[in-house]
Amino acid sequence: MIPEDKIIKGCQAGKRKCQTQLYQRFAPIMLGVCMRYAPDRDAAEDILQEGFIKVFTRFDSFRGDGSLEGWIRRIIVNTAISWVKQRQKTPFALDVDSLQDKLADTEEEEALQLIERVSPETLMELIQTMPEGYRMVLNLFVFEGVSHKDIAELLQIAENTSKSQLSKARRWLRHNVLETEKKPIPELR
Repeated sequence: MIPEDKIIKGCQAGKRKCQTQLYQRFAPIMLGVCMRYAPDRDAAEDILQEGFIKVFTRFDSFRGDGSLEGWIRRIIVNTAISWVKQRQKTPFALDVDSLQDKLADTEEEEALQLIERVSPETLMELIQTMPEGYRMVLNLFVFEGVSHKDIAELLQIAENTSKSQLSKARRWLRHNVLETEKKPIPELR
């Protein structure tokens, strides 16, 4: 395995061997990121490929200020956001005044406890079937640590819409986790 600093220099010089090493090292991690934004694995793989093309064509802009993985993740997330926006049929709904959007802290804690009861695979499947607006905001806020203000700028929505979408996403997840738990476990034959 080639050390990371040599991979960086090789990628900046356009060396295929280094690009292959970089891809092999980070693609599995970044596929997980893409899976959270995409509706299915095929779409996630498309996003991943498009993202890595951007990584390789923009490698000269990597300054080394932060981690290589963080730089790649930022490109992949932005690629995923662009991919979803291009395929988005309807804009994010704005329902800020709805009382249902305001969850009490105890309800949010309860929702988080419910989510912890399902397997990571089930959680990923649920996130992939979530409405796009909910999924985008949930991923950016929870998994990427982006503020509502920054989410609003990225998605070109109001900050309150971001907050509303996150609240709805949590409620949606809670409901669907409960529904998942109600389903009978298939018998093995």
